[in-house]
Amino acid sequence: MHFRGVLLDLDGTLVNSLDFVEASWSLWAGQKGLDPRTVCHYLHGKPALSTLRHFMPDASEQTIQDEFLALEDYEASHTDGITAVNGAVDFLQQLERNRVPWAIVTSGSLKVASARIRQAGFPMPPVLVTSEDIQQGKPHPEPFLIGAARLDVSPARCIAFEDSTAGLLSASGAGCLVVEVLTRQSVVHDIDTWQTIDRYAGLNVTPKGEAEFFLTIQREC
Repeated sequence: MHFRGVLLDLDGTLVNSLDFVEASWSLWAGQKGLDPRTVCHYLHGKPALSTLRHFMPDASEQTIQDEFLALEDYEASHTDGITAVNGAVDFLQQLERNRVPWAIVTSGSLKVASARIRQAGFPMPPVLVTSEDIQQGKPHPEPFLIGAARLDVSPARCIAFEDSTAGLLSASGAGCLVVEVLTRQSVVHDIDTWQTIDRYAGLNVTPKGEAEFFLTIQREC
């Protein structure tokens, strides 16, 4: 498949952080008298502020911000056990070697995303879109539209890697070619995706002319 840019989600797509995300939010839910399973089912792929506003509809904006900062500090300072998805480091290094324009497009904050990128051993992306950069979070297409614009590549010429339903809807709505990264949270859906993978091993990128690249996926037998 020919493309000109790559857009990747972070949590669940590049890093194995979903267990930790659920643990921290379950702790928060218990403190608020909420059902942890309901909170965890809702939050995947969405900005933390959106989740807080959803479950604390009567709270003041100051209270929401205070809760967010406490969660952000906790998640940014507790990264032990967060690892790269199989093959992700090598894939990002391929993008770097071939000078592919690429971005991480995450619903997380800059502080949390940066901590997890460092913990996973990734190169810092040329473009990093975080919750601070957006007005409308996933599943709205704005995050991926911003990522493509900052790469100066049409969304239609970008391959987007995502794992959550909200993220898949966001990338698809932006007009990207979508690769779904399967996790234990993956659910049956009717979102149009080009491919599904559970690891990055077997993904090969080759240059094809000026600012053009080709992605092949070799499946294990």
